[in-house]
Amino acid sequence: MLENKNIVYLIGIGGIGMSALARYFLLKNWMVYGYDAVCSQNAKMLEKLGAIIHYNETTDMIQSITETNSTQSPLIIYTPAIAASSPILQWIKDKKLPIYKRSEVLGHICSSLKTAAVAGTHGKTTISSLIAHILYNSEFSCTAFLGGIVKNYQSNFLYSERNSWVVVEADEYDRSFLQLTPEVSVITSVDADHLDIYKSYQSLKQAYQDYINKIKTGGKLLIKKSLSSLFDTKHLQIATYDLYDKSADSYLKDVSINNGYFVFTVSTPWGEINLQPKITGWYNVENILAACSMALWMGIDARTIKKAVESFEGIQRRFDIIVHNDRHIYIDDYAHHPEEIKALITSIRAVFGDIPITGIFQPHLYSRTRDLANEFAEALSLLDELCLLPIYPARELPISGIDSSLLLNKVSIKNKELIEPSQLLDWIKSRMPKLIVTMGAGNIDRWVEPIKNLLLKNEMAQ
Repeated sequence: MLENKNIVYLIGIGGIGMSALARYFLLKNWMVYGYDAVCSQNAKMLEKLGAIIHYNETTDMIQSITETNSTQSPLIIYTPAIAASSPILQWIKDKKLPIYKRSEVLGHICSSLKTAAVAGTHGKTTISSLIAHILYNSEFSCTAFLGGIVKNYQSNFLYSERNSWVVVEADEYDRSFLQLTPEVSVITSVDADHLDIYKSYQSLKQAYQDYINKIKTGGKLLIKKSLSSLFDTKHLQIATYDLYDKSADSYLKDVSINNGYFVFTVSTPWGEINLQPKITGWYNVENILAACSMALWMGIDARTIKKAVESFEGIQRRFDIIVHNDRHIYIDDYAHHPEEIKALITSIRAVFGDIPITGIFQPHLYSRTRDLANEFAEALSLLDELCLLPIYPARELPISGIDSSLLLNKVSIKNKELIEPSQLLDWIKSRMPKLIVTMGAGNIDRWVEPIKNLLLKNEMAQ
């Protein structure tokens, strides 16, 4: 796949998974080209590092690099987020050029290294980033392809020459995780999601079993206690974790909250660690429990783990506290599944008490909105006030009868409104809530900086 090549063209290069691959190839001194629909911060950073990117969906660039380099065809990688109707994909298909999914290329890269993978509906990015941060700052070191921008490195990619480990997310979307054969893995949750791919929860659960079967015989699997009886794991070493259930192998004890931040002890069969991390929220505490447990199980020194975890600054869009002053608290989060929204709101209340929460939510995908409408409504009803935006379609075409008003009508709280994104800043300005949280996996992140500036301007005006 990669042999005798030094040119790569990535379709959807600015996406979080694709941009990590692009960084890898840039570091390997490949010529890196790509297309993306949006000139995002990720894309701009890749351009600074040397990538050549176009933002109009034409075939000019792929034709040029294919014709100019007649002695070798470029490695062409795409993400399933790209619509099948893309003229670029159609041109490649017509020319019968080899083309690979991102997951296939990642699996190929990982095949020559020991792989630590994190699977599950929720928590993959934070746990894999924590494990990578711990390994990177230990005698193990590692390379890592991550699903978020880690603030310590301002990157979603880590690289070390002196390592034999690679850390990755084992993404269930499009069965991508079946390209991996890890030595160690964490499984956090198996909730209904991506039913546009799997059609049924049973099919999704079978995919997780197929993934477990691909973990190397004798490998380590750390799994959430409530999931441990769902799968056949007899070829593996198994350990379980749970926040409070002391029948699990790893759990928390001596938990307290100090000025919005958690203090606790991680208790495992391989040792205990007392922690006061910089990142907050209940679900982050659970993510830390999983990451520390796996790191201890892998043989990393407890003092090294403690130092790494307490220096971890978090990930953009994961309980990301953007503003925190006397007048306003603003949190941004990638939450786009009902269980993630529930966990986020519960965590905000634990940290910030009885302050009313105004939530701004952009649903992601028509199919997910349709399949989980009741669950979304239940989760969003935990807010005190809801501002709902139109569905972000991503790779999908509209589905008749499915739009954000479906959710709005089901949400039980009185203070709720559906608005257009162009109205968002005026909507906030008319209310100026004490505590705002933006949620979603679409392009809602484009509003983070404008909302931040609006709130800070209001603080200065007082």
